[in-house]
Amino acid sequence: MAQALTRAMRDAMAEDPTVHVMGEDVGTLGGVFRITDGLAKEFGEERCTDTPLAEAGILGAAVGMAMYGLRPVVEMQFDAFAYPAFEQLISHVAKMRNRTRGAMPLPITIRVPYGGGIGGVEHHCDSSEAYYVATPGLHVVTPATVEDAYGLLRASIASDDPVIFLEPKRLYWSKADWSPEAPTAVPGIGKAMVRRTGASATLITYGPSLPVCLEAAEAAREEGWELEVVDLRSLVPFDEETVMQSVRRTGRAVVVHEANGFGGPGAEIAARIMERCFHHLEAPVLRVTGFDIPYPPPMLEKHHLPGVDRILDTVARLQWEN
Repeated sequence: MAQALTRAMRDAMAEDPTVHVMGEDVGTLGGVFRITDGLAKEFGEERCTDTPLAEAGILGAAVGMAMYGLRPVVEMQFDAFAYPAFEQLISHVAKMRNRTRGAMPLPITIRVPYGGGIGGVEHHCDSSEAYYVATPGLHVVTPATVEDAYGLLRASIASDDPVIFLEPKRLYWSKADWSPEAPTAVPGIGKAMVRRTGASATLITYGPSLPVCLEAAEAAREEGWELEVVDLRSLVPFDEETVMQSVRRTGRAVVVHEANGFGGPGAEIAARIMERCFHHLEAPVLRVTGFDIPYPPPMLEKHHLPGVDRILDTVARLQWEN
């Protein structure tokens, strides 16, 4: 996945001279996760720029650059490091198009490495997507596959609207049969994908939880359950059609994500399913999420993150006796 992300930025910069990468250590070092490796050497420090350790300043500068016709791609080094930039994000990035009655789009892509499973601590493993999806004016996407890492990042950079691009850190080193010379075409922003078909229940997930859900679905076959797995890919816009069609087919749904349960994306998704699919449901919509605590120390994170056993235990609660 890391290679696909790098290639996506490289191809976008080669095709469009207005694309400008910026962030802490993105230049000579190539980023703390080496996602921008080689971009400064190929395109120069004018287009792949190291910035001071000042997230609000980075995003504020990106706003100005976008207003003057550039397409900034900002890297926030870790998920929770983006919090100091929230004033710029909420007050300006998310509102500029509406504030100018459509005259001033802000084509900014904000890359945020997020999520746990790497043995990090708080501020390095936060799942902060709930803050972004609750802010009107932002698109929020997250790839779970190598193909989507390339395709969704290219689509994000090409978008005239600001995009929060959440990169699952634990999937950076995931591999696939993927060629940077002939990348696979994928659906754009706003489309979910059914990654596995099934008739017993639907697992709805995204980003780092997709491989866990696919593993759980495979294990569930021993219990006689054929689980369908829907990868949202895009939290905003939300692909209601794909999700609701799946739930209406299976009649049961479980939403799985690493973010806290209270006020997390799963709460909104569950509410929408209840509103739109009530007469098709065989059981209440359930959730498997991170616990409502600050991110725990590494020795406890396996208990905090949704795992196969927790997912299967939840599926078992879906009123199968009825």
